[in-house]
Amino acid sequence: MADRMDLRGRVAVVTGAAGGIGRALAVSLARRGCGLALADRDGAGLEGTVALIGNRARATTHHLDVTDRAAVAAFPTEVRAAHGRCDVLVNNAGVALGGTFEQVAEEDFEWLFEVNFWGVVRMTRAFLPLLRESDDARLVNLSSIYGIIAPPGQAAYSASKFAVRGFSQALRHELAGTRVGVTVVHPGGVATSIASSARVPKGASAEEVARRKAEAARLLTLPPERAGEIIADGIERRLPRVLVGNDAKMVALIERLVPVSYWGLVAKLSGRKA
Repeated sequence: MADRMDLRGRVAVVTGAAGGIGRALAVSLARRGCGLALADRDGAGLEGTVALIGNRARATTHHLDVTDRAAVAAFPTEVRAAHGRCDVLVNNAGVALGGTFEQVAEEDFEWLFEVNFWGVVRMTRAFLPLLRESDDARLVNLSSIYGIIAPPGQAAYSASKFAVRGFSQALRHELAGTRVGVTVVHPGGVATSIASSARVPKGASAEEVARRKAEAARLLTLPPERAGEIIADGIERRLPRVLVGNDAKMVALIERLVPVSYWGLVAKLSGRKA
């Protein structure tokens, strides 16, 4: 197997491809000659992604809710019919939920996990047989920098992203020696709409919600297009872990140096409350 994965002529499935990192990554993969099966609940957004791809690569759109078990189970057959293969699966679809553990209702916690974690598990289970048919395949799971650190007010989101990280690491070990590699991605502050569109806990005040959104706007600065290029390059290089952004790299280093007391230092460097 070559040192770098040649994406020309291969096919990638990307969930959450209607905007943000998913859209940017789809465009980056298309630039490398990779065909695409783009999945999302937002049909208009998917068409916008296809317009950006243009004639760089063949792209099909698929309406998919990753919490729909039957739809996910049937999706590989749809992709095989449209493209004949799947060499890369990118589990990017995700949602956000702010609030402390005591503020977040159990049903909201479960809703978040249905998308962020169980969506990844179901998509992986559905597509692994198709990936195994490839002579060179890659499973790419989007975690977060909050899958490495766990800030206050992010109990649910961090739990889901830590779960994705652990799931991906175990799979990497289980698939060692096969033709399916595993990459887990930890984006830092990427300028997407995930924070502004986050579900708000019922107990949060309007002032608290406004403060959190303003803080997110200040911290989410990396253009999605740059994030897409970083991730696509990581796929080509077969990296087991991709840290997206200098902030992600810095925070991951701090966590390694002081794994228990990192939050005070991270908060100080980022201008947040400890």
